[in-house]
Amino acid sequence: MNINGNTIFIPGATSGIGLALAVRLQAAGNTVIIGGRRAEVLELLAAEHGFATVAVDTTDPASVLAARDTVLAGHPDLNVLIAMAGIMTGEDMRSESFLAGAERLVETNINGPLRLVAAFIEHLQTRPDAVIMTVSSGLAHTPLANTPTYNGTKAFIHRFSEGLRLQLAGTSVQVIELVPPAVRTELMPGGSVNEHYLPLDAFADEVMALLQAQPDAHEILVEAVKFLRFAETEGRYDAAVAAINPAVPA
Repeated sequence: MNINGNTIFIPGATSGIGLALAVRLQAAGNTVIIGGRRAEVLELLAAEHGFATVAVDTTDPASVLAARDTVLAGHPDLNVLIAMAGIMTGEDMRSESFLAGAERLVETNINGPLRLVAAFIEHLQTRPDAVIMTVSSGLAHTPLANTPTYNGTKAFIHRFSEGLRLQLAGTSVQVIELVPPAVRTELMPGGSVNEHYLPLDAFADEVMALLQAQPDAHEILVEAVKFLRFAETEGRYDAAVAAINPAVPA
């Protein structure tokens, strides 16, 4: 991915990692369009940062298609999609009551990115130097006991990204998987002040440096996520699981 000169759509960029990257990508010389569900937040961010904005709810197929049409009408040179939208919740799977929340996670974290890719894939193949960036998690590789469905949705995104990359080989579209560790955001309650998590600015700065240094990368792996990402391949999976789940009985 070229670090500048792109036109980038980032749904889910009204806070957290998405917003931090949107600010940095714009500062690097890209045109950035952000998407989200809350019109008032989009208006504030447009005024503060000069982003173009579009309302989008990735759990609603019609909303995704309408956002696609709006984005392409205003920015026909769009060449980068960053499928940032996602949610994370804790679960207790020892009774059937977990199901509604699990279905919501699947709808947002799996179906949302699928809808976005489907909506933009034909257009992106017409653009030189196009990019689809997916967002998985270190928990796709080393699970957190409290978030089993979230872990599973991010494992799906990892494998989906690899399959998508294989199918798009030979086209103009590069597939990059961003793999965050625990970052100080409000993805989970209290996450923005958890001292064990990577500070948001440090994460976003490292991501930008990696994108610049590794333009052909398949995965963007900040140093802090490698403990989770490579636990199994390095033969330390059980120890890594125990390290991030200290309250889970062996």
